[in-house]
Amino acid sequence: MARSGTLVLDSEGLSKVVADDRQVMTLLRGAEQEDMKVVVSVLTLIEAHHRKVNAARFNWVVSRLTVEPVSEEIGRSAMKLLTDTGLHGHKYAIDAVVGATALLMPKPAVILTSDPEDLGLLCGDRVRIIKI
Repeated sequence: MARSGTLVLDSEGLSKVVADDRQVMTLLRGAEQEDMKVVVSVLTLIEAHHRKVNAARFNWVVSRLTVEPVSEEIGRSAMKLLTDTGLHGHKYAIDAVVGATALLMPKPAVILTSDPEDLGLLCGDRVRIIKI
């Protein structure tokens, strides 16, 4: 059966799944019921992980997600998003990679983020942004 879209987690989305946040877990279960692919960029793993994270829980959560590498295609797409919006990679690189990842995934694509302004600017109306 074909998947019906993609849910992409940014670092706050991933952190809230690891923390078993009620709102985010409800959204995640809804995505799974709709047979959406649930994706996280490998860069998001790096951004969300730190010393105080429960490593066992983090690894278990990540094992249930699709971890997307930063391919050349995603990298070049992220560069184009930055160029098109006039944003600099020094500050917005990871957001651009998250946006590019979402744009290259099966549609409709949804991003769960604590940063809807930047991701909205980068992706426009091509991706649905949900603030968490």
